[in-house]
Amino acid sequence: MPGAAAEEPGATNPVPSLLLMVREWGRIGCIGFGGPPTHIKLLRELCVERRRWLEPVEFEDAIATCNLLPGPASTQLSIFCAWRVRGRLGAVVGGLAFILPGLLVILLLAALFLSGAPPRWITAAGAGAGAAVAAVAVQAAASLMPASWNRARRASRLRWAGYLVAGGLAAATIGAWLVFVLLASGAIELVRRSPRLRTSRPGTLSLPAIAGVGMTSGVLVSVVWVGLKVGALSYGGGFVIIPLMQGDAVNHYRWMTDAQFLNAVVLGQITPGPVVQTVAVVGYAAAGVVGGLLASAVAFTPSFAFILLGARHFDRLRSNDEVRAFLDGAGPAAIGAILGSAVPLALALGEAWQFAVLAGAAALLFAFRRGVVLTLLAAAAAGVVLAAAGVAIPG
Repeated sequence: MPGAAAEEPGATNPVPSLLLMVREWGRIGCIGFGGPPTHIKLLRELCVERRRWLEPVEFEDAIATCNLLPGPASTQLSIFCAWRVRGRLGAVVGGLAFILPGLLVILLLAALFLSGAPPRWITAAGAGAGAAVAAVAVQAAASLMPASWNRARRASRLRWAGYLVAGGLAAATIGAWLVFVLLASGAIELVRRSPRLRTSRPGTLSLPAIAGVGMTSGVLVSVVWVGLKVGALSYGGGFVIIPLMQGDAVNHYRWMTDAQFLNAVVLGQITPGPVVQTVAVVGYAAAGVVGGLLASAVAFTPSFAFILLGARHFDRLRSNDEVRAFLDGAGPAAIGAILGSAVPLALALGEAWQFAVLAGAAALLFAFRRGVVLTLLAAAAAGVVLAAAGVAIPG
């Protein structure tokens, strides 16, 4: 990855204007339904095939490196591509153009779904789509497992399974404290594989000191804390934020009901842009538009920081054995957390018909291999039809 040329595209690829970057990255932010696979496809078409701003190998290396970082990988990839073609200013402009369209849409939908008396059909659509979320979680985890398993060395596959189980149990039982399990899994693998750390004196391994952060003095400070966990400590894809948020938003701070949280997850899935936008709905539930904007800003700030401060060092990051070791522990724990999140999501369902919708969604995803967005829209339609037939709709 040619770091020296990172801020000066070659003569055959003139530096694009900021207006062009707003248009191109904004277009992806508007049409990027379907999550990371769609975002990667659109970014590759733009930067590699159509504009030839990046070489194919460089783009593939950027994908791999962004997957090593905590936070939303496809968002980080969009920021990196913008940095590569227009430097730090381009990274900020392109990243914001990618994020803001989905943020605007999801805040508008949050206002509709979380209003005091939404129309019955809106509530029914949310209840139907929300019933499918547990199946989506299982499908997301299942799609990540093969690559993670293949990356695990044979000697560490037993630990891989242990981290997976630990993450799953934590998400299913103590979701608000899941972050400590992710950090511990990464730390254990790091110590196991680093001779330098195994021979160090106790106390020389320094992990982020987050346990003692006293962030309960106000609603907005609590929103910042939730957003920080989502943006800086989520490994393994956007869906790992679900167990990170559910314990806080529903059980601890009580900003949302179970049904409203399921709606928030649905909105993060069916709107364009990164799935991490779900945190904006949680912030909106806590403190209105200000809370939604604040939660989103905090959640995405680490992604900008990682690229702006570290993009020149991506080659070294990928080859760093200690970084790789930490993520080889935290990664399977995150996949387990995604899988375990299906338990509280399913338990949040309040009506018998929702379990039937859940079974139908699982069939669409696994048996018929339909996409997530189509599955959620079908579940929402089922909710509307059943509501029209007179079934009870959870509030």
